[in-house]
Amino acid sequence: MTTKNLEDFGPDDDSNVPARLNAVWSTRNVPYMRPRLAEMIAGELRENILSGLYADGDSLPKQEDLIERFGVSPPSIREALRVLETEGLVTVKRGNVGGAIVHSPRAGKVGYMIGLVLQNRGVPIRDVSEALSYFDPTCAARCATLPNRRKTVVPLLRANLRESKKVIEEPLLYTPIAHSFHEIMVNNCGSETMSLVVGALESLWTGHVSLLTGRTRNTTPRTTTLEARQASYVEHEEILELIIAGDAENVEKLARHHLTERGDLAYPFSVETVISAAATRDAHV
Repeated sequence: MTTKNLEDFGPDDDSNVPARLNAVWSTRNVPYMRPRLAEMIAGELRENILSGLYADGDSLPKQEDLIERFGVSPPSIREALRVLETEGLVTVKRGNVGGAIVHSPRAGKVGYMIGLVLQNRGVPIRDVSEALSYFDPTCAARCATLPNRRKTVVPLLRANLRESKKVIEEPLLYTPIAHSFHEIMVNNCGSETMSLVVGALESLWTGHVSLLTGRTRNTTPRTTTLEARQASYVEHEEILELIIAGDAENVEKLARHHLTERGDLAYPFSVETVISAAATRDAHV
C-alpha cells in the first residue's frame, strides 16, 4: 500500500490534513480555496506570536517538535517558517544551532513595507517629509487634549528638554535628543493607530537621513548651527507649554511652523531623491 505525503494532497483534499488545522480553518467563514498546508501552519504560529504566546526574543519550538505538533513533514515546516520570516515575525537560524527567533511587529517593519510601495511608484522622500509635517502636529494637538497629559507625556517632554539643554552646543548629541522630542509626542498622543502610522513614516525618513548623510548608528551629521539649535530648543519649550495649557489649536500651528519654516535645519541632500525601502530595512536590522 502506497502512503502519500501530506504535500501530495490537493488544497481541497481533507483526508490527511491534520485535524487541528482542519478545525482552525473550518471556524473561518472565508469563501476561498483552502490555503496550502504551509500557510495554514504559518497562520497558527502567526496567531501564537501576535497573541503573545511567544514573546519578542523567544524561540519557536524545535523543528522536530513542530513536525510532531502539526503532523506534517519537514518541508512544510520549513516553508511555513519562510513565510513568517518574510513577514519579519521570525529570524530562522541555520546550521547546528538552528531554530527560529520571534520578533514582535515593529513600526520600522511597517515603514519598510510602505517604502516598498512608494519606491515602486517612484515617490521622492520629500513626500514623506511633507506627510510628517501634517501628522506630527496632529499628534502634538492630541497630546494637548489628553486628560492625563501632566502625568504621561508632559514629564517625558520635560526630561527631554533638560537633556537637550545640557548638550545644545554639541550637534552630534543634540540632534538625536531633539528628534526624540517629536517621537515622544507621537508615541504618547493617545492613539495607537496614529503612533504606528507616524512611527512608520518616521522610520522611513530617519532611515534615509542615515543613508544619504553617510551616518552610522551612533553619530549624527552636523546639519545645524548653534543659533538653529537654540531656536529649535525654544520652540520645543513653547510646544510643551501649549500642551500643558491644553491649547490644541495653537500647539498644532506652532508644531507645523516648527517643521516647515526652518530652512536652517535643512539636511545636506536632495529631498527629490526617490525613496529606497532598503534604507528603512537596513536601519532596523
